[in-house]
Amino acid sequence: MSARSTATAPIWACAYSRKRPLRLSWQTRTEGGSPMPKKTLKNISEIRRFFHTNRDPIYFVSATNFNLLGLDEWVKNFKYICYMDCFDGRHPNVLVPSELPHDEFQSIEDINNYLLSHKEVVDYVKARGGKPKFVFLMFDEKTEALAKELGGEVWFPKAKLRTAMDNKIETVRVGNKAGVPSVPNTLSEVKDYAHLQDLCKEAGLGDDLVLQSAFGDSGHTTFFIKSEADFRKHEHEIVGQGEIKIMKRIDCRGSAIEACATSQGTIVGPLMTELVGFKELTPYRGGWCGNEIFSTAFPPKTRQRARELTFQFGEQLRKEGYRGYFELDFLIDKKNGDIWLGELNPRITGASSMTNHAAFAHADAPLFLFHLLEFSKKPFELDVEELNARWADPDMIDSWSQMVIKHTEDSVDIITEAPQSGIYRMLPDGQVVFDRFDYHRRAVETEDEAFFLRISNVGDYRYEGADLGILVTRGRSMTANFQLTEKSKRWIEGIKSSFKARGLTEPQNFQDPAFKIM
Repeated sequence: MSARSTATAPIWACAYSRKRPLRLSWQTRTEGGSPMPKKTLKNISEIRRFFHTNRDPIYFVSATNFNLLGLDEWVKNFKYICYMDCFDGRHPNVLVPSELPHDEFQSIEDINNYLLSHKEVVDYVKARGGKPKFVFLMFDEKTEALAKELGGEVWFPKAKLRTAMDNKIETVRVGNKAGVPSVPNTLSEVKDYAHLQDLCKEAGLGDDLVLQSAFGDSGHTTFFIKSEADFRKHEHEIVGQGEIKIMKRIDCRGSAIEACATSQGTIVGPLMTELVGFKELTPYRGGWCGNEIFSTAFPPKTRQRARELTFQFGEQLRKEGYRGYFELDFLIDKKNGDIWLGELNPRITGASSMTNHAAFAHADAPLFLFHLLEFSKKPFELDVEELNARWADPDMIDSWSQMVIKHTEDSVDIITEAPQSGIYRMLPDGQVVFDRFDYHRRAVETEDEAFFLRISNVGDYRYEGADLGILVTRGRSMTANFQLTEKSKRWIEGIKSSFKARGLTEPQNFQDPAFKIM
């Protein structure tokens, strides 16, 4: 052990209770043996002040800053390092380095590793000094090594553990241990269609199935199988891919809920609806394309049960060694209201912007602040049960929706005009027009305004599945029957029509990169 680590070695004694705050008794020994106490944060006000006076730089490194948009206003010295310039250089806390030659990106991890290796990024981080901390949407062991070379720390569980938890097969097993049930399923390698039929017969799953491989974005590695013809279309993505999650198909609503596993217990956010598979937004059947957050999204018993299951799952994650931010997808049976575990995302997600901007977040603190607090090693006391009860209050939830707009046509061209990020307005005749620049969602004043975050820009290829941008509105984007409202369709068409493109001079076999950037 180095002299430095010997000088300050914390000793902890902990006890967990859901009924009262966790009390941490501790001391820090010095080389002389004298205790050097560190102040324990004891309430939300002190936690907020801790981050408002934060000294060490914290960086969110990703393709865009969408997932943690606005967090820089809660945390001093919080900056974004991004590959895409969504704000045309007008966001004060976003660094987008100049483009350098690079291999074709195969994942968002590749994008992050490119950014951390970029000389402009290295110079920027070193010039700002301090002990840098890094957070990501996705990262791997190479990312961890690059962060270490910059003298920094990754404020997430190790990539190896995160990857293990991200495995959809492992999610089922963790859920089973936590008492959080998945849709009736069996886990097995699949040799061929006959073998699949045998597995389903033995498990009593029937013939109408949903198959998922261990890893992959929604819509890309979820397969709906009702016949041998369906199986043949996806056979190369199923056979030889290791264990497959084979589920009975149910008629359900998709939902999402985010939480944070801390030393004091699991803090749970609100249950959100999911927009899934709308042809106006995504070409992928079963593909996620947005969320809604509103107080009556589901019946009270459903919301409470989902929160309880999320807490149970988070407590099991803590036993597995995982801590910090995570998201669960729940499938809610339309017939009987049963709640089934869909999948785990052990990270921030595309829904994180919704969670961290909800009314309860402004009243207390964004959920991600508790993730940062957990990794800061700052002692704190928190009554998790009281906080969760407060966040479950419908009065703490205001109504917003977000729609992730993709190019849905089977075509490839190059964008020549792209709408800028900012506030858009819908005129009485349904026309959508740019109103003013802003990078705050809260700048949206009425349901006739929306915040648009542009993803694809001039010079980018526009291909089937390409992310054009995210549109955030007040109120709902779906009807009570969970269909897109006519107003939502007008918003989507208005934004899409703002993009102009030219055809390619020569035909190209363009492949969708098939990895998420948000």
